[in-house]
Amino acid sequence: MFISVLDLFKPGIGPSSSHTVGPMVAANLFRSLAEQLLGEKVERNTRLRLRVTLRGSLAHTGKGHGTDRALILGLNGYRPDELAQQDPDALVATLGKRTAIHLDDNRPLQFCPDQDLVFDYGPALAEHPNGMIFSVQDETGTVLMNETYFSIGGGFVTTKEEIRSVEAPLKLVQPNAFPYPFDTAQGMLDMAEDAGLSVADLKWANELKAIEGTSVTQRQLEQQIDRIWGAMETCIERGLKTEGRLPGGLGVERRAHALYRSCLEQPEQTQTADWLCAYAFAVNEENADGHPVVTAPTNGAAGVIPAVIYFFLKHEKGNPELIRAFLLTASAIGGLIKHKSSISGAEVGCQGEVGSAAAMAAAGLCEVKGGTPGQVENAAEIALEHHLGMTCDPVNGLVRVPCIERNGFGAVKAYTAASLALRGTGAHVMSLDKCIHAMKQTGMEMSDKFKETALGGLAQSWTEC
Repeated sequence: MFISVLDLFKPGIGPSSSHTVGPMVAANLFRSLAEQLLGEKVERNTRLRLRVTLRGSLAHTGKGHGTDRALILGLNGYRPDELAQQDPDALVATLGKRTAIHLDDNRPLQFCPDQDLVFDYGPALAEHPNGMIFSVQDETGTVLMNETYFSIGGGFVTTKEEIRSVEAPLKLVQPNAFPYPFDTAQGMLDMAEDAGLSVADLKWANELKAIEGTSVTQRQLEQQIDRIWGAMETCIERGLKTEGRLPGGLGVERRAHALYRSCLEQPEQTQTADWLCAYAFAVNEENADGHPVVTAPTNGAAGVIPAVIYFFLKHEKGNPELIRAFLLTASAIGGLIKHKSSISGAEVGCQGEVGSAAAMAAAGLCEVKGGTPGQVENAAEIALEHHLGMTCDPVNGLVRVPCIERNGFGAVKAYTAASLALRGTGAHVMSLDKCIHAMKQTGMEMSDKFKETALGGLAQSWTEC
């Protein structure tokens, strides 16, 4: 099993990797497919109309999560990683007024977002709660082509055919394709012991194997990982400087700036948790504002890992050269969780988002503080265990309440988990593999009301007040 560090940590825009980044990726995929198939089968003078239907969680919380905006951008050829220097609001304002999109060969497809972007609040598709159906019809209403995509968390996208295969969505490979092909935490520990390597070393060896025979050099891979942290750091520092209310109608005030300033002015009264919350809030307020963030492993949980790294560097005088090891270790844990369970709030609740991020951050921090592979695995398990059962119930379908604070508490739990693991031997009762299994089972049995539909929990309590 191999999921690259560059797949788990991807640049994009807020507020959601599954509801914003994923749909934008899917729209681009369909755009390319349409150009290929229509060019082969349909005369250019045929009037065609494009329709997109959102199902499940994408329908229920899509407007609050910016799914409609993401689709408009993606259908017009914009990609998540290209928007860091753009103004998404201005782009959507312009593109949303158009009545057609033009493919790269300049073929027009009629598309009026108010009419042709459908939020279907009926049952979710059987394969996954984040479903999107793209179709192209001619003037008679005959469907000339259609494709169904699923946004499976963290910006990962798959088709209906692929999702029915265990291997295709995660691009799994033959076991002998990588030097350390672990697909369980126990396998990771066994390989680390046999090879005398750290978790980061195992992951790095696999990453180098993945670029073998490609045009990407080791130095370029290192630079790509460095850019991941650069984008995270920029997001924190931008969020710490910004004040005001977040859009969406809830009147949520940005808190990171005031909290950070208070910490600076009253250091003797400031705890580790205060700093961690300030840094995590900064990222997730940027995310909630639709600004550029990095999936870590999702947008909804984007603040946990950056907050822990930033604290390690700024307050514990951590070595910046260890950041790659932190991210590699975190991605090893994130890959296991994604492979064996899910990082999608719509699939398993917030335990799969903030819980996964906390486990990844705890493992990364334990690694860079000199933890053994056993202690790293223990740190990840502690952090994940204490997020089990956490629901995803965004108030008003927005990534504001409780999402922003949950990232702060996720960072605090990650830091605590790493500290506890480092004071232990690595031996513990509940393994990470069993904890991941419990998280999946809990998510499967959790009511859909509590899985990013805004139909239960805090979301429902707010509407009843």
